[in-house]
Amino acid sequence: MLNFKIIKMNKSHVDTVFELENNCFSVPWSKKSLKEELEKDNAHFLVAVNETGNVLGYVGFNYVCDEGYITNVAVFPQYRRCGIAKKLLNSIIDFGYENNLKFISLEVRPSNIFAISLYRSLKFLKVGTRKDFYLDPRENAIIMTRYLK
Repeated sequence: MLNFKIIKMNKSHVDTVFELENNCFSVPWSKKSLKEELEKDNAHFLVAVNETGNVLGYVGFNYVCDEGYITNVAVFPQYRRCGIAKKLLNSIIDFGYENNLKFISLEVRPSNIFAISLYRSLKFLKVGTRKDFYLDPRENAIIMTRYLK
């Protein structure tokens, strides 16, 4: 059993999250963008860390009024299937309830069957698609939403 906890992301985590972005995504966020997100009042970024403080995964989240949007969820490959992404997402869902959000949405590649399965297990529903949303490789996005009210 992997021991980890979820904490608020801060600037000390940016280098590792940037490494994670490059490991997981064909079009990763820059360090500058990650740092800028941490300064936004409407951003809520969390990291999963082990007992020595090493980042295992992260989730990015923005909200406006009563709407929430998950920007990215990523876990280092060697720590996948350990419940990290699920705990990160549940932390965001809890935040949504605490802040009276109506829903939380995200986009996911149709080819990412493991992520889709995880989102469905957390009561996210397919509500639409975005044509050619992803680049490299080009792919549509499935829009999934978890309604909180």
